[in-house]
Amino acid sequence: MVEHVQSLARGLAVIRAFSATAPRLTLSEVARATGLTRAAARRFLLTLADLGYVRNDGRLFSLTPRVLELGYAYLSSLSLPEVAAPHLERLAAEVHESASVAVLDGEDVVYVARVATARIMRVSISIGTRFPAYCTSMGRVLLAGLPPADLDAYLDQADLRRLTSRTITVPSALRDELDGIRERGWAMVDQEMEEGLRSIAAPIRDRSGAVVAAVNVSTHASRTTLQQARRTLLPPLLATAAKIEGDLSSLASPATRDTS
Repeated sequence: MVEHVQSLARGLAVIRAFSATAPRLTLSEVARATGLTRAAARRFLLTLADLGYVRNDGRLFSLTPRVLELGYAYLSSLSLPEVAAPHLERLAAEVHESASVAVLDGEDVVYVARVATARIMRVSISIGTRFPAYCTSMGRVLLAGLPPADLDAYLDQADLRRLTSRTITVPSALRDELDGIRERGWAMVDQEMEEGLRSIAAPIRDRSGAVVAAVNVSTHASRTTLQQARRTLLPPLLATAAKIEGDLSSLASPATRDTS
């Protein structure tokens, strides 16, 4: 029998209601995002405020840096961010574009390492930032690496919202795209999450060959065509993925260290 602590689940849902695109929310917005009543949402927010995880400036609520403590134990147990960091720095310096590493968490990608050269998105990206997997290059690489049953489950339940005029929102079309990514070994996403944003990603695999993370380079469409991205960004990106994989294999044994 699974013992489900509903109050804990609801408290975590309140924390997850905040995001890079919604860093400050009203009580009504938190209630709507979590499915809680206003009274219940208020109780959870005030409790989180008492614990130091939420601040309130009167009408709006926002998270405090203390929430990072909740993910620190997970991130600090990984060798992946530390191993990836110097390789991302060299990649970003070589291509003069921002480079990142992310892992899959449910239907989202979560950034675990990043070197930014310029801000090209409306929202700022930092460690812990989450984006929908279906419309991001790293997300598609990670989805393409899922076991068939897990991918079927994802496609059955994913909310494929249209974020730009280019976003793939039909499950069968997304599956076809993922099949192509799996075959060629990399993903290119052209302005599907945000107008003007192009990104290219490659998988990072563990010793068993399973895809445990993804590395990408992002650029603005005004300065890099699709052909230029394939010609100038893809080769160093693939080389970087291979170097990260090599370091992970030499530093960690699958039996003792989880790099995902």
